[in-house]
Amino acid sequence: MKMTVSKAMVECLKAEGISTVFGYPGAAICPFYDELKNSEKDIRHVLVRHEANAGHAANGYARISGRPAVCIATSGPGATNLITAIATAYADSIPIICITGQVNTDQIGSDVFQEADITGAAEPFVKHSYLLKDPADVARVFKEAFYIAGTGRPGPVLIDVPMDVQRMTVDFNYPKKCDIRSYKPTGKGNAFQVKKVMKALCEAEKPLICVGGGVFAANAQSEINKLSKLMQIPVITTMMGISTFPDDDPLFCGMIGSFGIKAANAAVNECDLLFLVGARVGDRAVSTPMTLAKTTKILHIDIDPAEIGKNIGTDIPLVGDAKLVLQQLLDIAEPMKHTEWIKQLQSYRTQYQPVKTPKGTIDPKEFILRLSDAMPANTTIVADVGQNQIWTCNNYKFKKGGRLLTTGGMGTMGYSVPAAVGAKMADPKRPTVAICGDGAFQMSMMELATAVQHNVDIKIVIMTNNRLGMVRELQTNGYDDRQTAVFLDGSPDFIKLAKAYGIEAMRVDGANDVDRAIEMIADHKGVCLVEVVVDEMFPSR
Repeated sequence: MKMTVSKAMVECLKAEGISTVFGYPGAAICPFYDELKNSEKDIRHVLVRHEANAGHAANGYARISGRPAVCIATSGPGATNLITAIATAYADSIPIICITGQVNTDQIGSDVFQEADITGAAEPFVKHSYLLKDPADVARVFKEAFYIAGTGRPGPVLIDVPMDVQRMTVDFNYPKKCDIRSYKPTGKGNAFQVKKVMKALCEAEKPLICVGGGVFAANAQSEINKLSKLMQIPVITTMMGISTFPDDDPLFCGMIGSFGIKAANAAVNECDLLFLVGARVGDRAVSTPMTLAKTTKILHIDIDPAEIGKNIGTDIPLVGDAKLVLQQLLDIAEPMKHTEWIKQLQSYRTQYQPVKTPKGTIDPKEFILRLSDAMPANTTIVADVGQNQIWTCNNYKFKKGGRLLTTGGMGTMGYSVPAAVGAKMADPKRPTVAICGDGAFQMSMMELATAVQHNVDIKIVIMTNNRLGMVRELQTNGYDDRQTAVFLDGSPDFIKLAKAYGIEAMRVDGANDVDRAIEMIADHKGVCLVEVVVDEMFPSR
């Protein structure tokens, strides 16, 4: 069928089942936007207020839907503004398709208005990128892009399309299959290695499973839960693996790492076998990985062979899709008991004891703990970066079916509000709460307009301490309390700001306000915002 490339691009999205896209238009992408207008019944376009937030919204959408999501920007600054979001998705293995407009093909390389080599600039942060110069390639390129983004280790793929190419005509036929000779991601694990892993698990006296974000990427939450329960093996998570297990599960010990909890870190130190599943074990998770590898047998499942042994020595590597490999293990697993080991780890568990804070401030850990008690089991919590992230990870008690989204690899401030918009649109039935600090919020507060314009029912909690709290804490502990460039004086009144957007809002600066604020978050229909005033010296842990 004959059609313009821009119409073919829209047809490609329809063929891939895309019903929502996030973007910000400009001249170089206008032909494509004009065709999107003709497909409003099939594809909803969400206008963000900054291109990076289109990428973050697509990130949240992809993580909840389990499929690649789409963001769009124009050439030059529009495209370069996407780079932080692309890098964020790459670091956390999130599948997004980034479509950018480009100047006309005969102008590429001549420094014309709003020209930028976006495929070159984004190269370190994409699984693959395309500069689409031949209109005949449009169907193949889109099919490959979605295949590459969503298979193997997921990640972002960039498609850059010159404006004149968008206007050209092509005989369009979307392929049903994709076969890339140089790209053959691993599926099932090697049968011999699977047996070795199971033998090691059976022989261990104090085995421990460490779950990372790769379990979500593989949609293997059910399998890891079944294996843990069948073999009675305790579980810890990295930050990206939080919410794989409900917090009240007797086998769950919490998050490990420099900002983790005592029970989880004690489990790592005392286990005789550590089974890593979809976890890269970065510096925040294990500070001395080589020391651990000398005293503990390490098993490691990952779909990306480059991750195995990269940060910690591995005794038994197993390359493959976590879901498929865990199914292979379940086929040969037998019930076991580790009663004394589990009892030992349960003895390390502690209940958080609220602390007395200065008048006019709230204990943020207690607030988050009480919020988790009030929210439904299927709530999505989107944590930003900084102290608020640590408070959330360690104190929100996820129930079965709950989900944490955060940026672990890149640690991108300003992520939570746009990602919450995307997450909520992916599954409107899931209550969705963005938790951020006052510094992070001011990096994306313009997206309040996006939530209002498109009636996206998210709740926003701002932990306000008038500081870049994590940096302040680093300066206090490591630089003789020489605080510099961390003061957020000049910040707006967030309650008045929310009301300027027509958003219900309230400030919590006393114990009597907490119940009313949590009730509003849990019950209010529509966007609402709660500001929690926190002492500027309140610690992360």
